[in-house]
Amino acid sequence: MTHELRIAVATDPGLVREHNEDSVYVRADLQAVADGMGGHEHGEVASALAVDVLAGWEGDLGPAVAEIARRLDAETPQGAGTTLTAVRWEGLAFQLAHIGDSRAYVLREGELRQISHDHTMVQALVDAGRMTPEEALVHPRRAYVLRALQSGNSHDPDLSWHQAKIEDRYLLCSDGLTDYTDLGDVHDVLLSTEDGTDAAWQLIALANGNGGPDNITCVIIDVVRKKWWQR
Repeated sequence: MTHELRIAVATDPGLVREHNEDSVYVRADLQAVADGMGGHEHGEVASALAVDVLAGWEGDLGPAVAEIARRLDAETPQGAGTTLTAVRWEGLAFQLAHIGDSRAYVLREGELRQISHDHTMVQALVDAGRMTPEEALVHPRRAYVLRALQSGNSHDPDLSWHQAKIEDRYLLCSDGLTDYTDLGDVHDVLLSTEDGTDAAWQLIALANGNGGPDNITCVIIDVVRKKWWQR
C-alpha cells in the first residue's frame, strides 16, 4: 500500500451544555461521528450505542446502520436518537454512511467541499428552491432534523462510495461546529494547520469562541503518501 491515514480526534461539550451527547469512533479503516438526540441521557445513550455497534462491525455499513436502528428500538426509550456520519476505507476508496446533520467534508487541492447532504428542514427548503443557502445558515430552526436513527422512527441512511486522493484531508464533524462557525474559517484552519490534532482543537476553539452552545466533535483524516522505507 502506498498511502496511510493519519487520524486526529477532538471533542468538547462546548460552553453551555454540561454533558457531551456526541460520540466518536476511530480505527484504521473506519471513522464515525454520532450526535445524540432526545435530551441528556437519551442522546448520550443513543450515540454511544451507534459507535458501539460500529466498533464490532466489519464490512458494508448499510447493515451496520440497520443494526443500530434495531438496537435503538430494543434498548432505548422512545425518542432517543442519533445522527451518524461514518466512513469505511478499502484502499483509497471509502464508503460513506450518513444520516442527520452531522457532516463530512473533503479538502482537496485547496478547495473545501461538503460530501454529505443534510437531512434538515432548511436543507429540504433549499433543495426545493424555497430558501437560499445564506438564509438557511441563520434560520432559527436550522437544526431541525428530518431523518435520523431514532427509537421507534428510524430512517434509511445515505450510502455512497467515493475515491480519495493522496493529500486529501477529510473532516467529519457534528453540527456543533458547522452551526456556529463560518465555513471560511473552517477552510482556513484545515488549509493552514498541518497537524491534524492541532487543527481539530482549533476548530473547536472557533465554535467555543462563538459561544459554544452545542457539543462539538471533529475527526480529521489525512491521506498521506507512505515514505519508501515504510512500504
